[in-house]
Amino acid sequence: MTDLYERRGGEQVYQPAEDSDLLARAAARRLGGDERVLDVGTGSGYVAATVAAATGARVIGADVSPLAVREARERGVPVVRADLLDPFRDGAFDAVLFNPPYLPTDPAHEWDDWMERALSGGPDGRRVVDPFLADVRRVLRPDGRVFLLVSSLTDVETVRETGRENGLDGEVIAEESFPFERLVVLELRAV
Repeated sequence: MTDLYERRGGEQVYQPAEDSDLLARAAARRLGGDERVLDVGTGSGYVAATVAAATGARVIGADVSPLAVREARERGVPVVRADLLDPFRDGAFDAVLFNPPYLPTDPAHEWDDWMERALSGGPDGRRVVDPFLADVRRVLRPDGRVFLLVSSLTDVETVRETGRENGLDGEVIAEESFPFERLVVLELRAV
């Protein structure tokens, strides 16, 4: 066991927190039982399992971390080891959920472990959000939707503008404020 592992308190998979719960509740209110859903960056599998249980939708998880894949499977979530959307075919999903790493982080202070990949969004918090928005339309059915959690720390309007540049637009469907940030769930559709 490394010193770094001990400093993280032994955790290497992002565990459900306020952001995970906000995304799960918002998506569950909007999805139905006949939909096929992808949960990108599934982590522990909490969002995927919660949405599947609440709606009856068929939810598949995807995560780049082998530790997260194992934990999500233990939670009963069908999961694929994947870097964002790479292995999925065009038009495969009715909806895609994503609670991305969004915390702005100075690269000089990033740690080299799986938890850092789950938390750090790079200097502007959008290092993973931008490539996700550039590709997500490809895996959506024509009337598909994206449920994306973002933070005021990542600049919500810049994220929405990036979505529009990639043919996606929508609205805020849930939000919650905390002392240091406001969390927002965007529902985006192809325009």
